[in-house]
Amino acid sequence: MLKKIPLFAILALAGCAAVGPDYQGPADSKVNSSAAQGGFLEAKSEQALPKNWWQLYHEPALNQLVEQAFTANTDLRQAAANLARTRALLGEAQSLQSPNISMNLAPGYGRPSAAAKGLPKALDDDFSYDTGVSVAYQFDLVGKISRGIEASQADSEAAKAAYDLVRVSVAGETTRAFADICSSGRQLQVAEQSVSLQKQSLSLDEKLFKAGRGTSLDVVRSRGLLAQLQAALPPLQAQRRIAMYRLAVLTGHVPEAIESALPAAVLQCSTTPQLSSTIPSGKGSDLLRRRPDIRQAERSLAAATARIGVVTADLYPSISLGLSAGSTGPLDQFGDSNTMRWGIGPLISWTIPNTGATRARIAAATAGADGALAKFDATVLTALREVESALTVYARELDRNAALISAHNASSEAARQAQQLYKTGKTSYLTVLDANRSLASASSALASSNAALTSNQIAVFMALGGGWEE
Repeated sequence: MLKKIPLFAILALAGCAAVGPDYQGPADSKVNSSAAQGGFLEAKSEQALPKNWWQLYHEPALNQLVEQAFTANTDLRQAAANLARTRALLGEAQSLQSPNISMNLAPGYGRPSAAAKGLPKALDDDFSYDTGVSVAYQFDLVGKISRGIEASQADSEAAKAAYDLVRVSVAGETTRAFADICSSGRQLQVAEQSVSLQKQSLSLDEKLFKAGRGTSLDVVRSRGLLAQLQAALPPLQAQRRIAMYRLAVLTGHVPEAIESALPAAVLQCSTTPQLSSTIPSGKGSDLLRRRPDIRQAERSLAAATARIGVVTADLYPSISLGLSAGSTGPLDQFGDSNTMRWGIGPLISWTIPNTGATRARIAAATAGADGALAKFDATVLTALREVESALTVYARELDRNAALISAHNASSEAARQAQQLYKTGKTSYLTVLDANRSLASASSALASSNAALTSNQIAVFMALGGGWEE
């Protein structure tokens, strides 16, 4: 059904506020609770997390790899493309605020019907033309366009947060792959030392057996232990190789090209990277401002809220204004006054909406906003849980690592004393080998703990959400 109303009504309606709820932020969300704003239970330092946290390891090769990953990583390229798409959609939504202008120029040649004009004789063939300009403008009376722009803007900001989240993941996984290469290299060294010591022990057992001072059981048992220690080498070698493949892909290279893609310092690394100071975790309020997934969930909530207004606007008339002007006639009369034409209209028109279907869409949009709020709360709670869990695991591994350091120091001292006693003839070489085996076992446990400690540190950094800042 079409209706017409005077121009003054257009101006009156144009002053109406945008329909739908105005987004004010989730006032009742978990993000505003005092517990969320406080500190972390296992935190050792509440200093602010630095932007480039991986530089705390003081590894130039690692710094170079992270920057390379930021440039070449395929996941980041996908996120960047998605961000560009949402910004293009925002530009499309903003363009609706501008008039739509179209121009046409249509020259022609032919003969009109004389009979249609009531003439007895045929008309001459002639050139003709039709040219003009049309302008159409849609009034944003109830804020449908502005709400659409608001939703698109929030979508674009959510996509930017998603891009930042990928940067956090890329920085963390690159650091983890580098640490795994170095840690497995160290564990491989310790395992090879254990194999070397066991070979010496087997050689001694065989000599004692041949001399009649040992048994075949000692030899068989020693050979079995050697095979067991040798069996530990291939998994460590595979672990190191797989970490290299991961690092190559993270930095945009094919796995087979690791020899040329990765620096020699990385390929040969056998020292587990460790921090020289405690992790600067900051407070809960810092986390909630920093984590990109929280920003993404909050911006998605803002977009869902704005779309309630977009759908609500369908309950109101959609009003547009059209203006056209041009010239039509024979080509030899181009520009003459009698060829000029212009018109305005329709002034205003709308279709009475199906309120039942529209209100159903409003209810659906409202439910979507409620779901987005629940997801935002879940994201906040998950972020807090991840940090507390990562800090707890890291703190307990620190305790375990301290005990293993004490055990390693004790085994090292025992091996030193056994060596000293053997040199003075007060003990047998078998005692030295046993002490060295105990030292090798303690070294292996400590190397494994150091690897876990570094992995837990990286997990804490990733949970804290740093590394996206450009």
